[in-house]
Amino acid sequence: MVNPTSPVTRVLVFGAHLAWVVPTLFRMSTALMTDHYELTMLRAALRSGAAHRRVVFEVFTRALPPGRRFGVFAGTGRLLAALADFRFGPDEIGALLAAGTVDDATAAWLADYRFRGEISAFAEGEPFFAGAPVLVVEGTFAESVLLETLVLSILNHDSAIAAAAARMVAAAGERPCIEMGTRRTHEAAAIAAARAAYLAGFTASSNLAAARAYAVPSVGTSAHAFTLVHPSEADAFAAQVAALGADTTLLVDTYDVTAGIAAAVAAAGPQLGAIRIDSGDLGALALAGRAQLDALGATDTRIIATGDLDEHAVARLAGAPVDGYGIGTSLVTGSGAPTAGFVYKLVAVDGEPVAKRSVGKGTRGGRKRVLRRHDPAGRAVADVVLPAGVPGDPHPARVEGGASRDRELLVRVMTGGELADEGLIGPAGTRRAREHHALALATLGPAARDVRFGQPCLPVVHAARP
Repeated sequence: MVNPTSPVTRVLVFGAHLAWVVPTLFRMSTALMTDHYELTMLRAALRSGAAHRRVVFEVFTRALPPGRRFGVFAGTGRLLAALADFRFGPDEIGALLAAGTVDDATAAWLADYRFRGEISAFAEGEPFFAGAPVLVVEGTFAESVLLETLVLSILNHDSAIAAAAARMVAAAGERPCIEMGTRRTHEAAAIAAARAAYLAGFTASSNLAAARAYAVPSVGTSAHAFTLVHPSEADAFAAQVAALGADTTLLVDTYDVTAGIAAAVAAAGPQLGAIRIDSGDLGALALAGRAQLDALGATDTRIIATGDLDEHAVARLAGAPVDGYGIGTSLVTGSGAPTAGFVYKLVAVDGEPVAKRSVGKGTRGGRKRVLRRHDPAGRAVADVVLPAGVPGDPHPARVEGGASRDRELLVRVMTGGELADEGLIGPAGTRRAREHHALALATLGPAARDVRFGQPCLPVVHAARP
């Protein structure tokens, strides 16, 4: 009998199902998901004594992708979960020693490694703008520098997908978007992409691993192969309806869309749930398909459009009688911006600001706080970056009752290497991020929902150090 309270057993609840997960001790380490140069710095810093200096690293982007109104901060839940497995065990240390990457002294230090610092971050799902730190890591130089690659690889990927998803959702309006990109990216990236798209407003995903790990609703019907394997389209549709019921979605463009719609309604009757059109002039085919469905009495049958869609294609279909979109390749590749452009930069050492002066890559020294300022109507008007410890505007905008409308964006998510809230990870964290994104996005101006080429919808104002 398994004891659910045992420290060597973790229980994850997905709906009514219990999944017994192998304990952390036996899970794969994430420590080697890093770059060689971080261990080079560690090795030298241990020798020089700099390894134990207290430091602050900030994550930010220097610019949004051209024409984007905002970014979407995503990946915190995955990052915090990955940090739990950021350990150098015998296998990892043995490999590093064999390759000559570390010496004995560094290997001994790594054997006891555990991040014991602090992390503050924007809430997952928060819109962000260039120049504002979205995540802050505080600790010793040695423990903090090792996290750079893991932090950036997760946040850059997930934030890129979430930003693309948010634009697609904006273009779709009230019509639902379904993530269908698993076959167009790396298998692990597909799970992360499904999660990021869901928190940014997609309603479901085709990816079953994302459904299990993060409670992302999963959907799926059939591909053209299912039609082709049957003697006729009518036989294929009859088989699908027999298995899944009349409310299923039938793919009608394998041969001829008009004939496909007729066969679909003949198989399911006017109660047919939906048809999917995956090729051709989607706008024209949807218009003709709607008229045909209505004439056949299938007035409630939905039309789902798929086939290499991006936010611009979705926007062009705004006037077509389409009821939902399935989006794959463009979504999981960031729709032209496969990374958020985040960097991980040292800004303070032992309490003193430090900064790069490199041409085009300079940084602003010192630990900071970020406030989002709102107008009297509650609309966001600017992000204000202040030196840490410096109060905000002594006369900030006020709401009824005297409460400031300034909102602190950097919130502590890890203290002493421990999670501030278990609800930041797993299905609960994904759900929280989705809810936060919807609320935060609603405070941005209408221009934020315009997917045409434009300027960022909020300025970032940097206050000078006193």
